[in-house]
Amino acid sequence: MRRVGQIEIKPAMTVDSLIGEYGKAGVLGAGKLAEACSIFEEMVRDDATVLLGLAGPMCASGLRKIISELIREGVISGIVTSGANLVHDIIEALGGHHIVGDFRVDDIELHKKGYGRIGNVYAKVEDFVSFEDFIQDFLRTIPEEDIENLSPRELITEIGEHLEDRDSFIRAAYENNVPIFSPGISDSMLGLQLFFFSQTNRISLNVIKDMKELSTLVLSSSKVGAIFLGGGIPKHYIMGANLLREGFDYAVQITLDREEGGSLSGAKLEEGISWGKAKEKARVATVIGDATIIFPIMAASLMERVLSITHD
Repeated sequence: MRRVGQIEIKPAMTVDSLIGEYGKAGVLGAGKLAEACSIFEEMVRDDATVLLGLAGPMCASGLRKIISELIREGVISGIVTSGANLVHDIIEALGGHHIVGDFRVDDIELHKKGYGRIGNVYAKVEDFVSFEDFIQDFLRTIPEEDIENLSPRELITEIGEHLEDRDSFIRAAYENNVPIFSPGISDSMLGLQLFFFSQTNRISLNVIKDMKELSTLVLSSSKVGAIFLGGGIPKHYIMGANLLREGFDYAVQITLDREEGGSLSGAKLEEGISWGKAKEKARVATVIGDATIIFPIMAASLMERVLSITHD
């Protein structure tokens, strides 16, 4: 045991300096965030294979550039994401935009004006039209002999080759040979476009190929770390793959869900030990909060400690 230190705020202090102060306090959310930053740093310094799980509207909420930078810096070794994050990354890459809105809005009026709502973020319906045109044109470029046995990862890599936006995490992953897996890809507007295309063309996604690729990645790694932004399928897909190697070595989870409902999204990472998805001595931290607030702080702290990224 130790005494709780008092957090000191100083003029022009850096993000990582503030995290250091949080560590002195070591209690409640401040201490958990400091612990999460420490675990993130250890993953990188130990040259672990770091897998990023993306659930929720991470791209629509403004995190795509941070993810792209971490890919380019070699921090992220693989990504498992919902189909929705792929869709919103592509929309931004094609010149579309997400708009700051309000939770307190008349959704009927919003619909009449041609907007869909993701919490307090609005998406223009016309941007989805551009997205649909892009996907349909893109799918026609894939040779028939390939499109009948594509894995979702292979499909996403092909999409990355056709995007030019440097801020796109799909493009960054393509350029840096970082695999993106999306086991729930059919549950998205991208999945809907694949269905539409299948009505007049032969196409088939082989999800088993992705399971083999992710399994090979974790089994060939001396150490594995995971960062979960939200839960759901991306979290379980990463944890399930690590079952093959008796669990991951480090993990940080940022979630607003609670464990009392028994859902995976709210489950503490320690629960994974009982299934063999986390090692008994794994360093883990669950931070309760909004990932759009917490993850940028963690990334900024990591940059100060070990990355030294220079921004314009």
